[in-house]
Amino acid sequence: MTALEQMQIVNQAFVQNLSENFKLAAENVSKVPRKKLAILTCMDTRLVEFLEPALGIKREDAVVIKNAGNSVTGSFEATIRSLVIAIFELGIQEIMVIGHEDCGVAHSTAQAIIEKMRRRGISYDAIKMIKDNLETWLDNFHHPHDNVLQVVEKIKNNPLIPVDVPVHGLIFEPHTGEISILKNGYQE
Repeated sequence: MTALEQMQIVNQAFVQNLSENFKLAAENVSKVPRKKLAILTCMDTRLVEFLEPALGIKREDAVVIKNAGNSVTGSFEATIRSLVIAIFELGIQEIMVIGHEDCGVAHSTAQAIIEKMRRRGISYDAIKMIKDNLETWLDNFHHPHDNVLQVVEKIKNNPLIPVDVPVHGLIFEPHTGEISILKNGYQE
């Protein structure tokens, strides 16, 4: 059975057994985050259902944006677009960039990823579109603390992000749940 088929079966059971209390609570959940907070973090599976409770974040408290390596690669790429919408449409007043220790691709290289792509049938012409960016971007996974600080600076210095929005940099330990502050955005 595929993951999609398994998910469909679980979802059908979930919907059938959804209690009235949960339905009422779900109907009253605001789209606007109560804590006026946006979190940019990694897509690492170990953070799912672990990072938010470690921060005291519940459903409806924050916008959470996840991507590989909590990264920002350009001035108006997907992460910046999401932050712009979060700030100007959802009232976000604070941003946290949260990296983590023990990254699953910390020892990967751009060349190894390119070789895997080629084995799966991705053309070299397609790979050329990202090759230079991949080499620069992937190296940041090797140094999560530096990556967080670089991403904080990229967000803070982006002309689309208001200067009155503090941007914090944190590191999460996925084995213990401990958070360390690398950059306090209020201390500028």
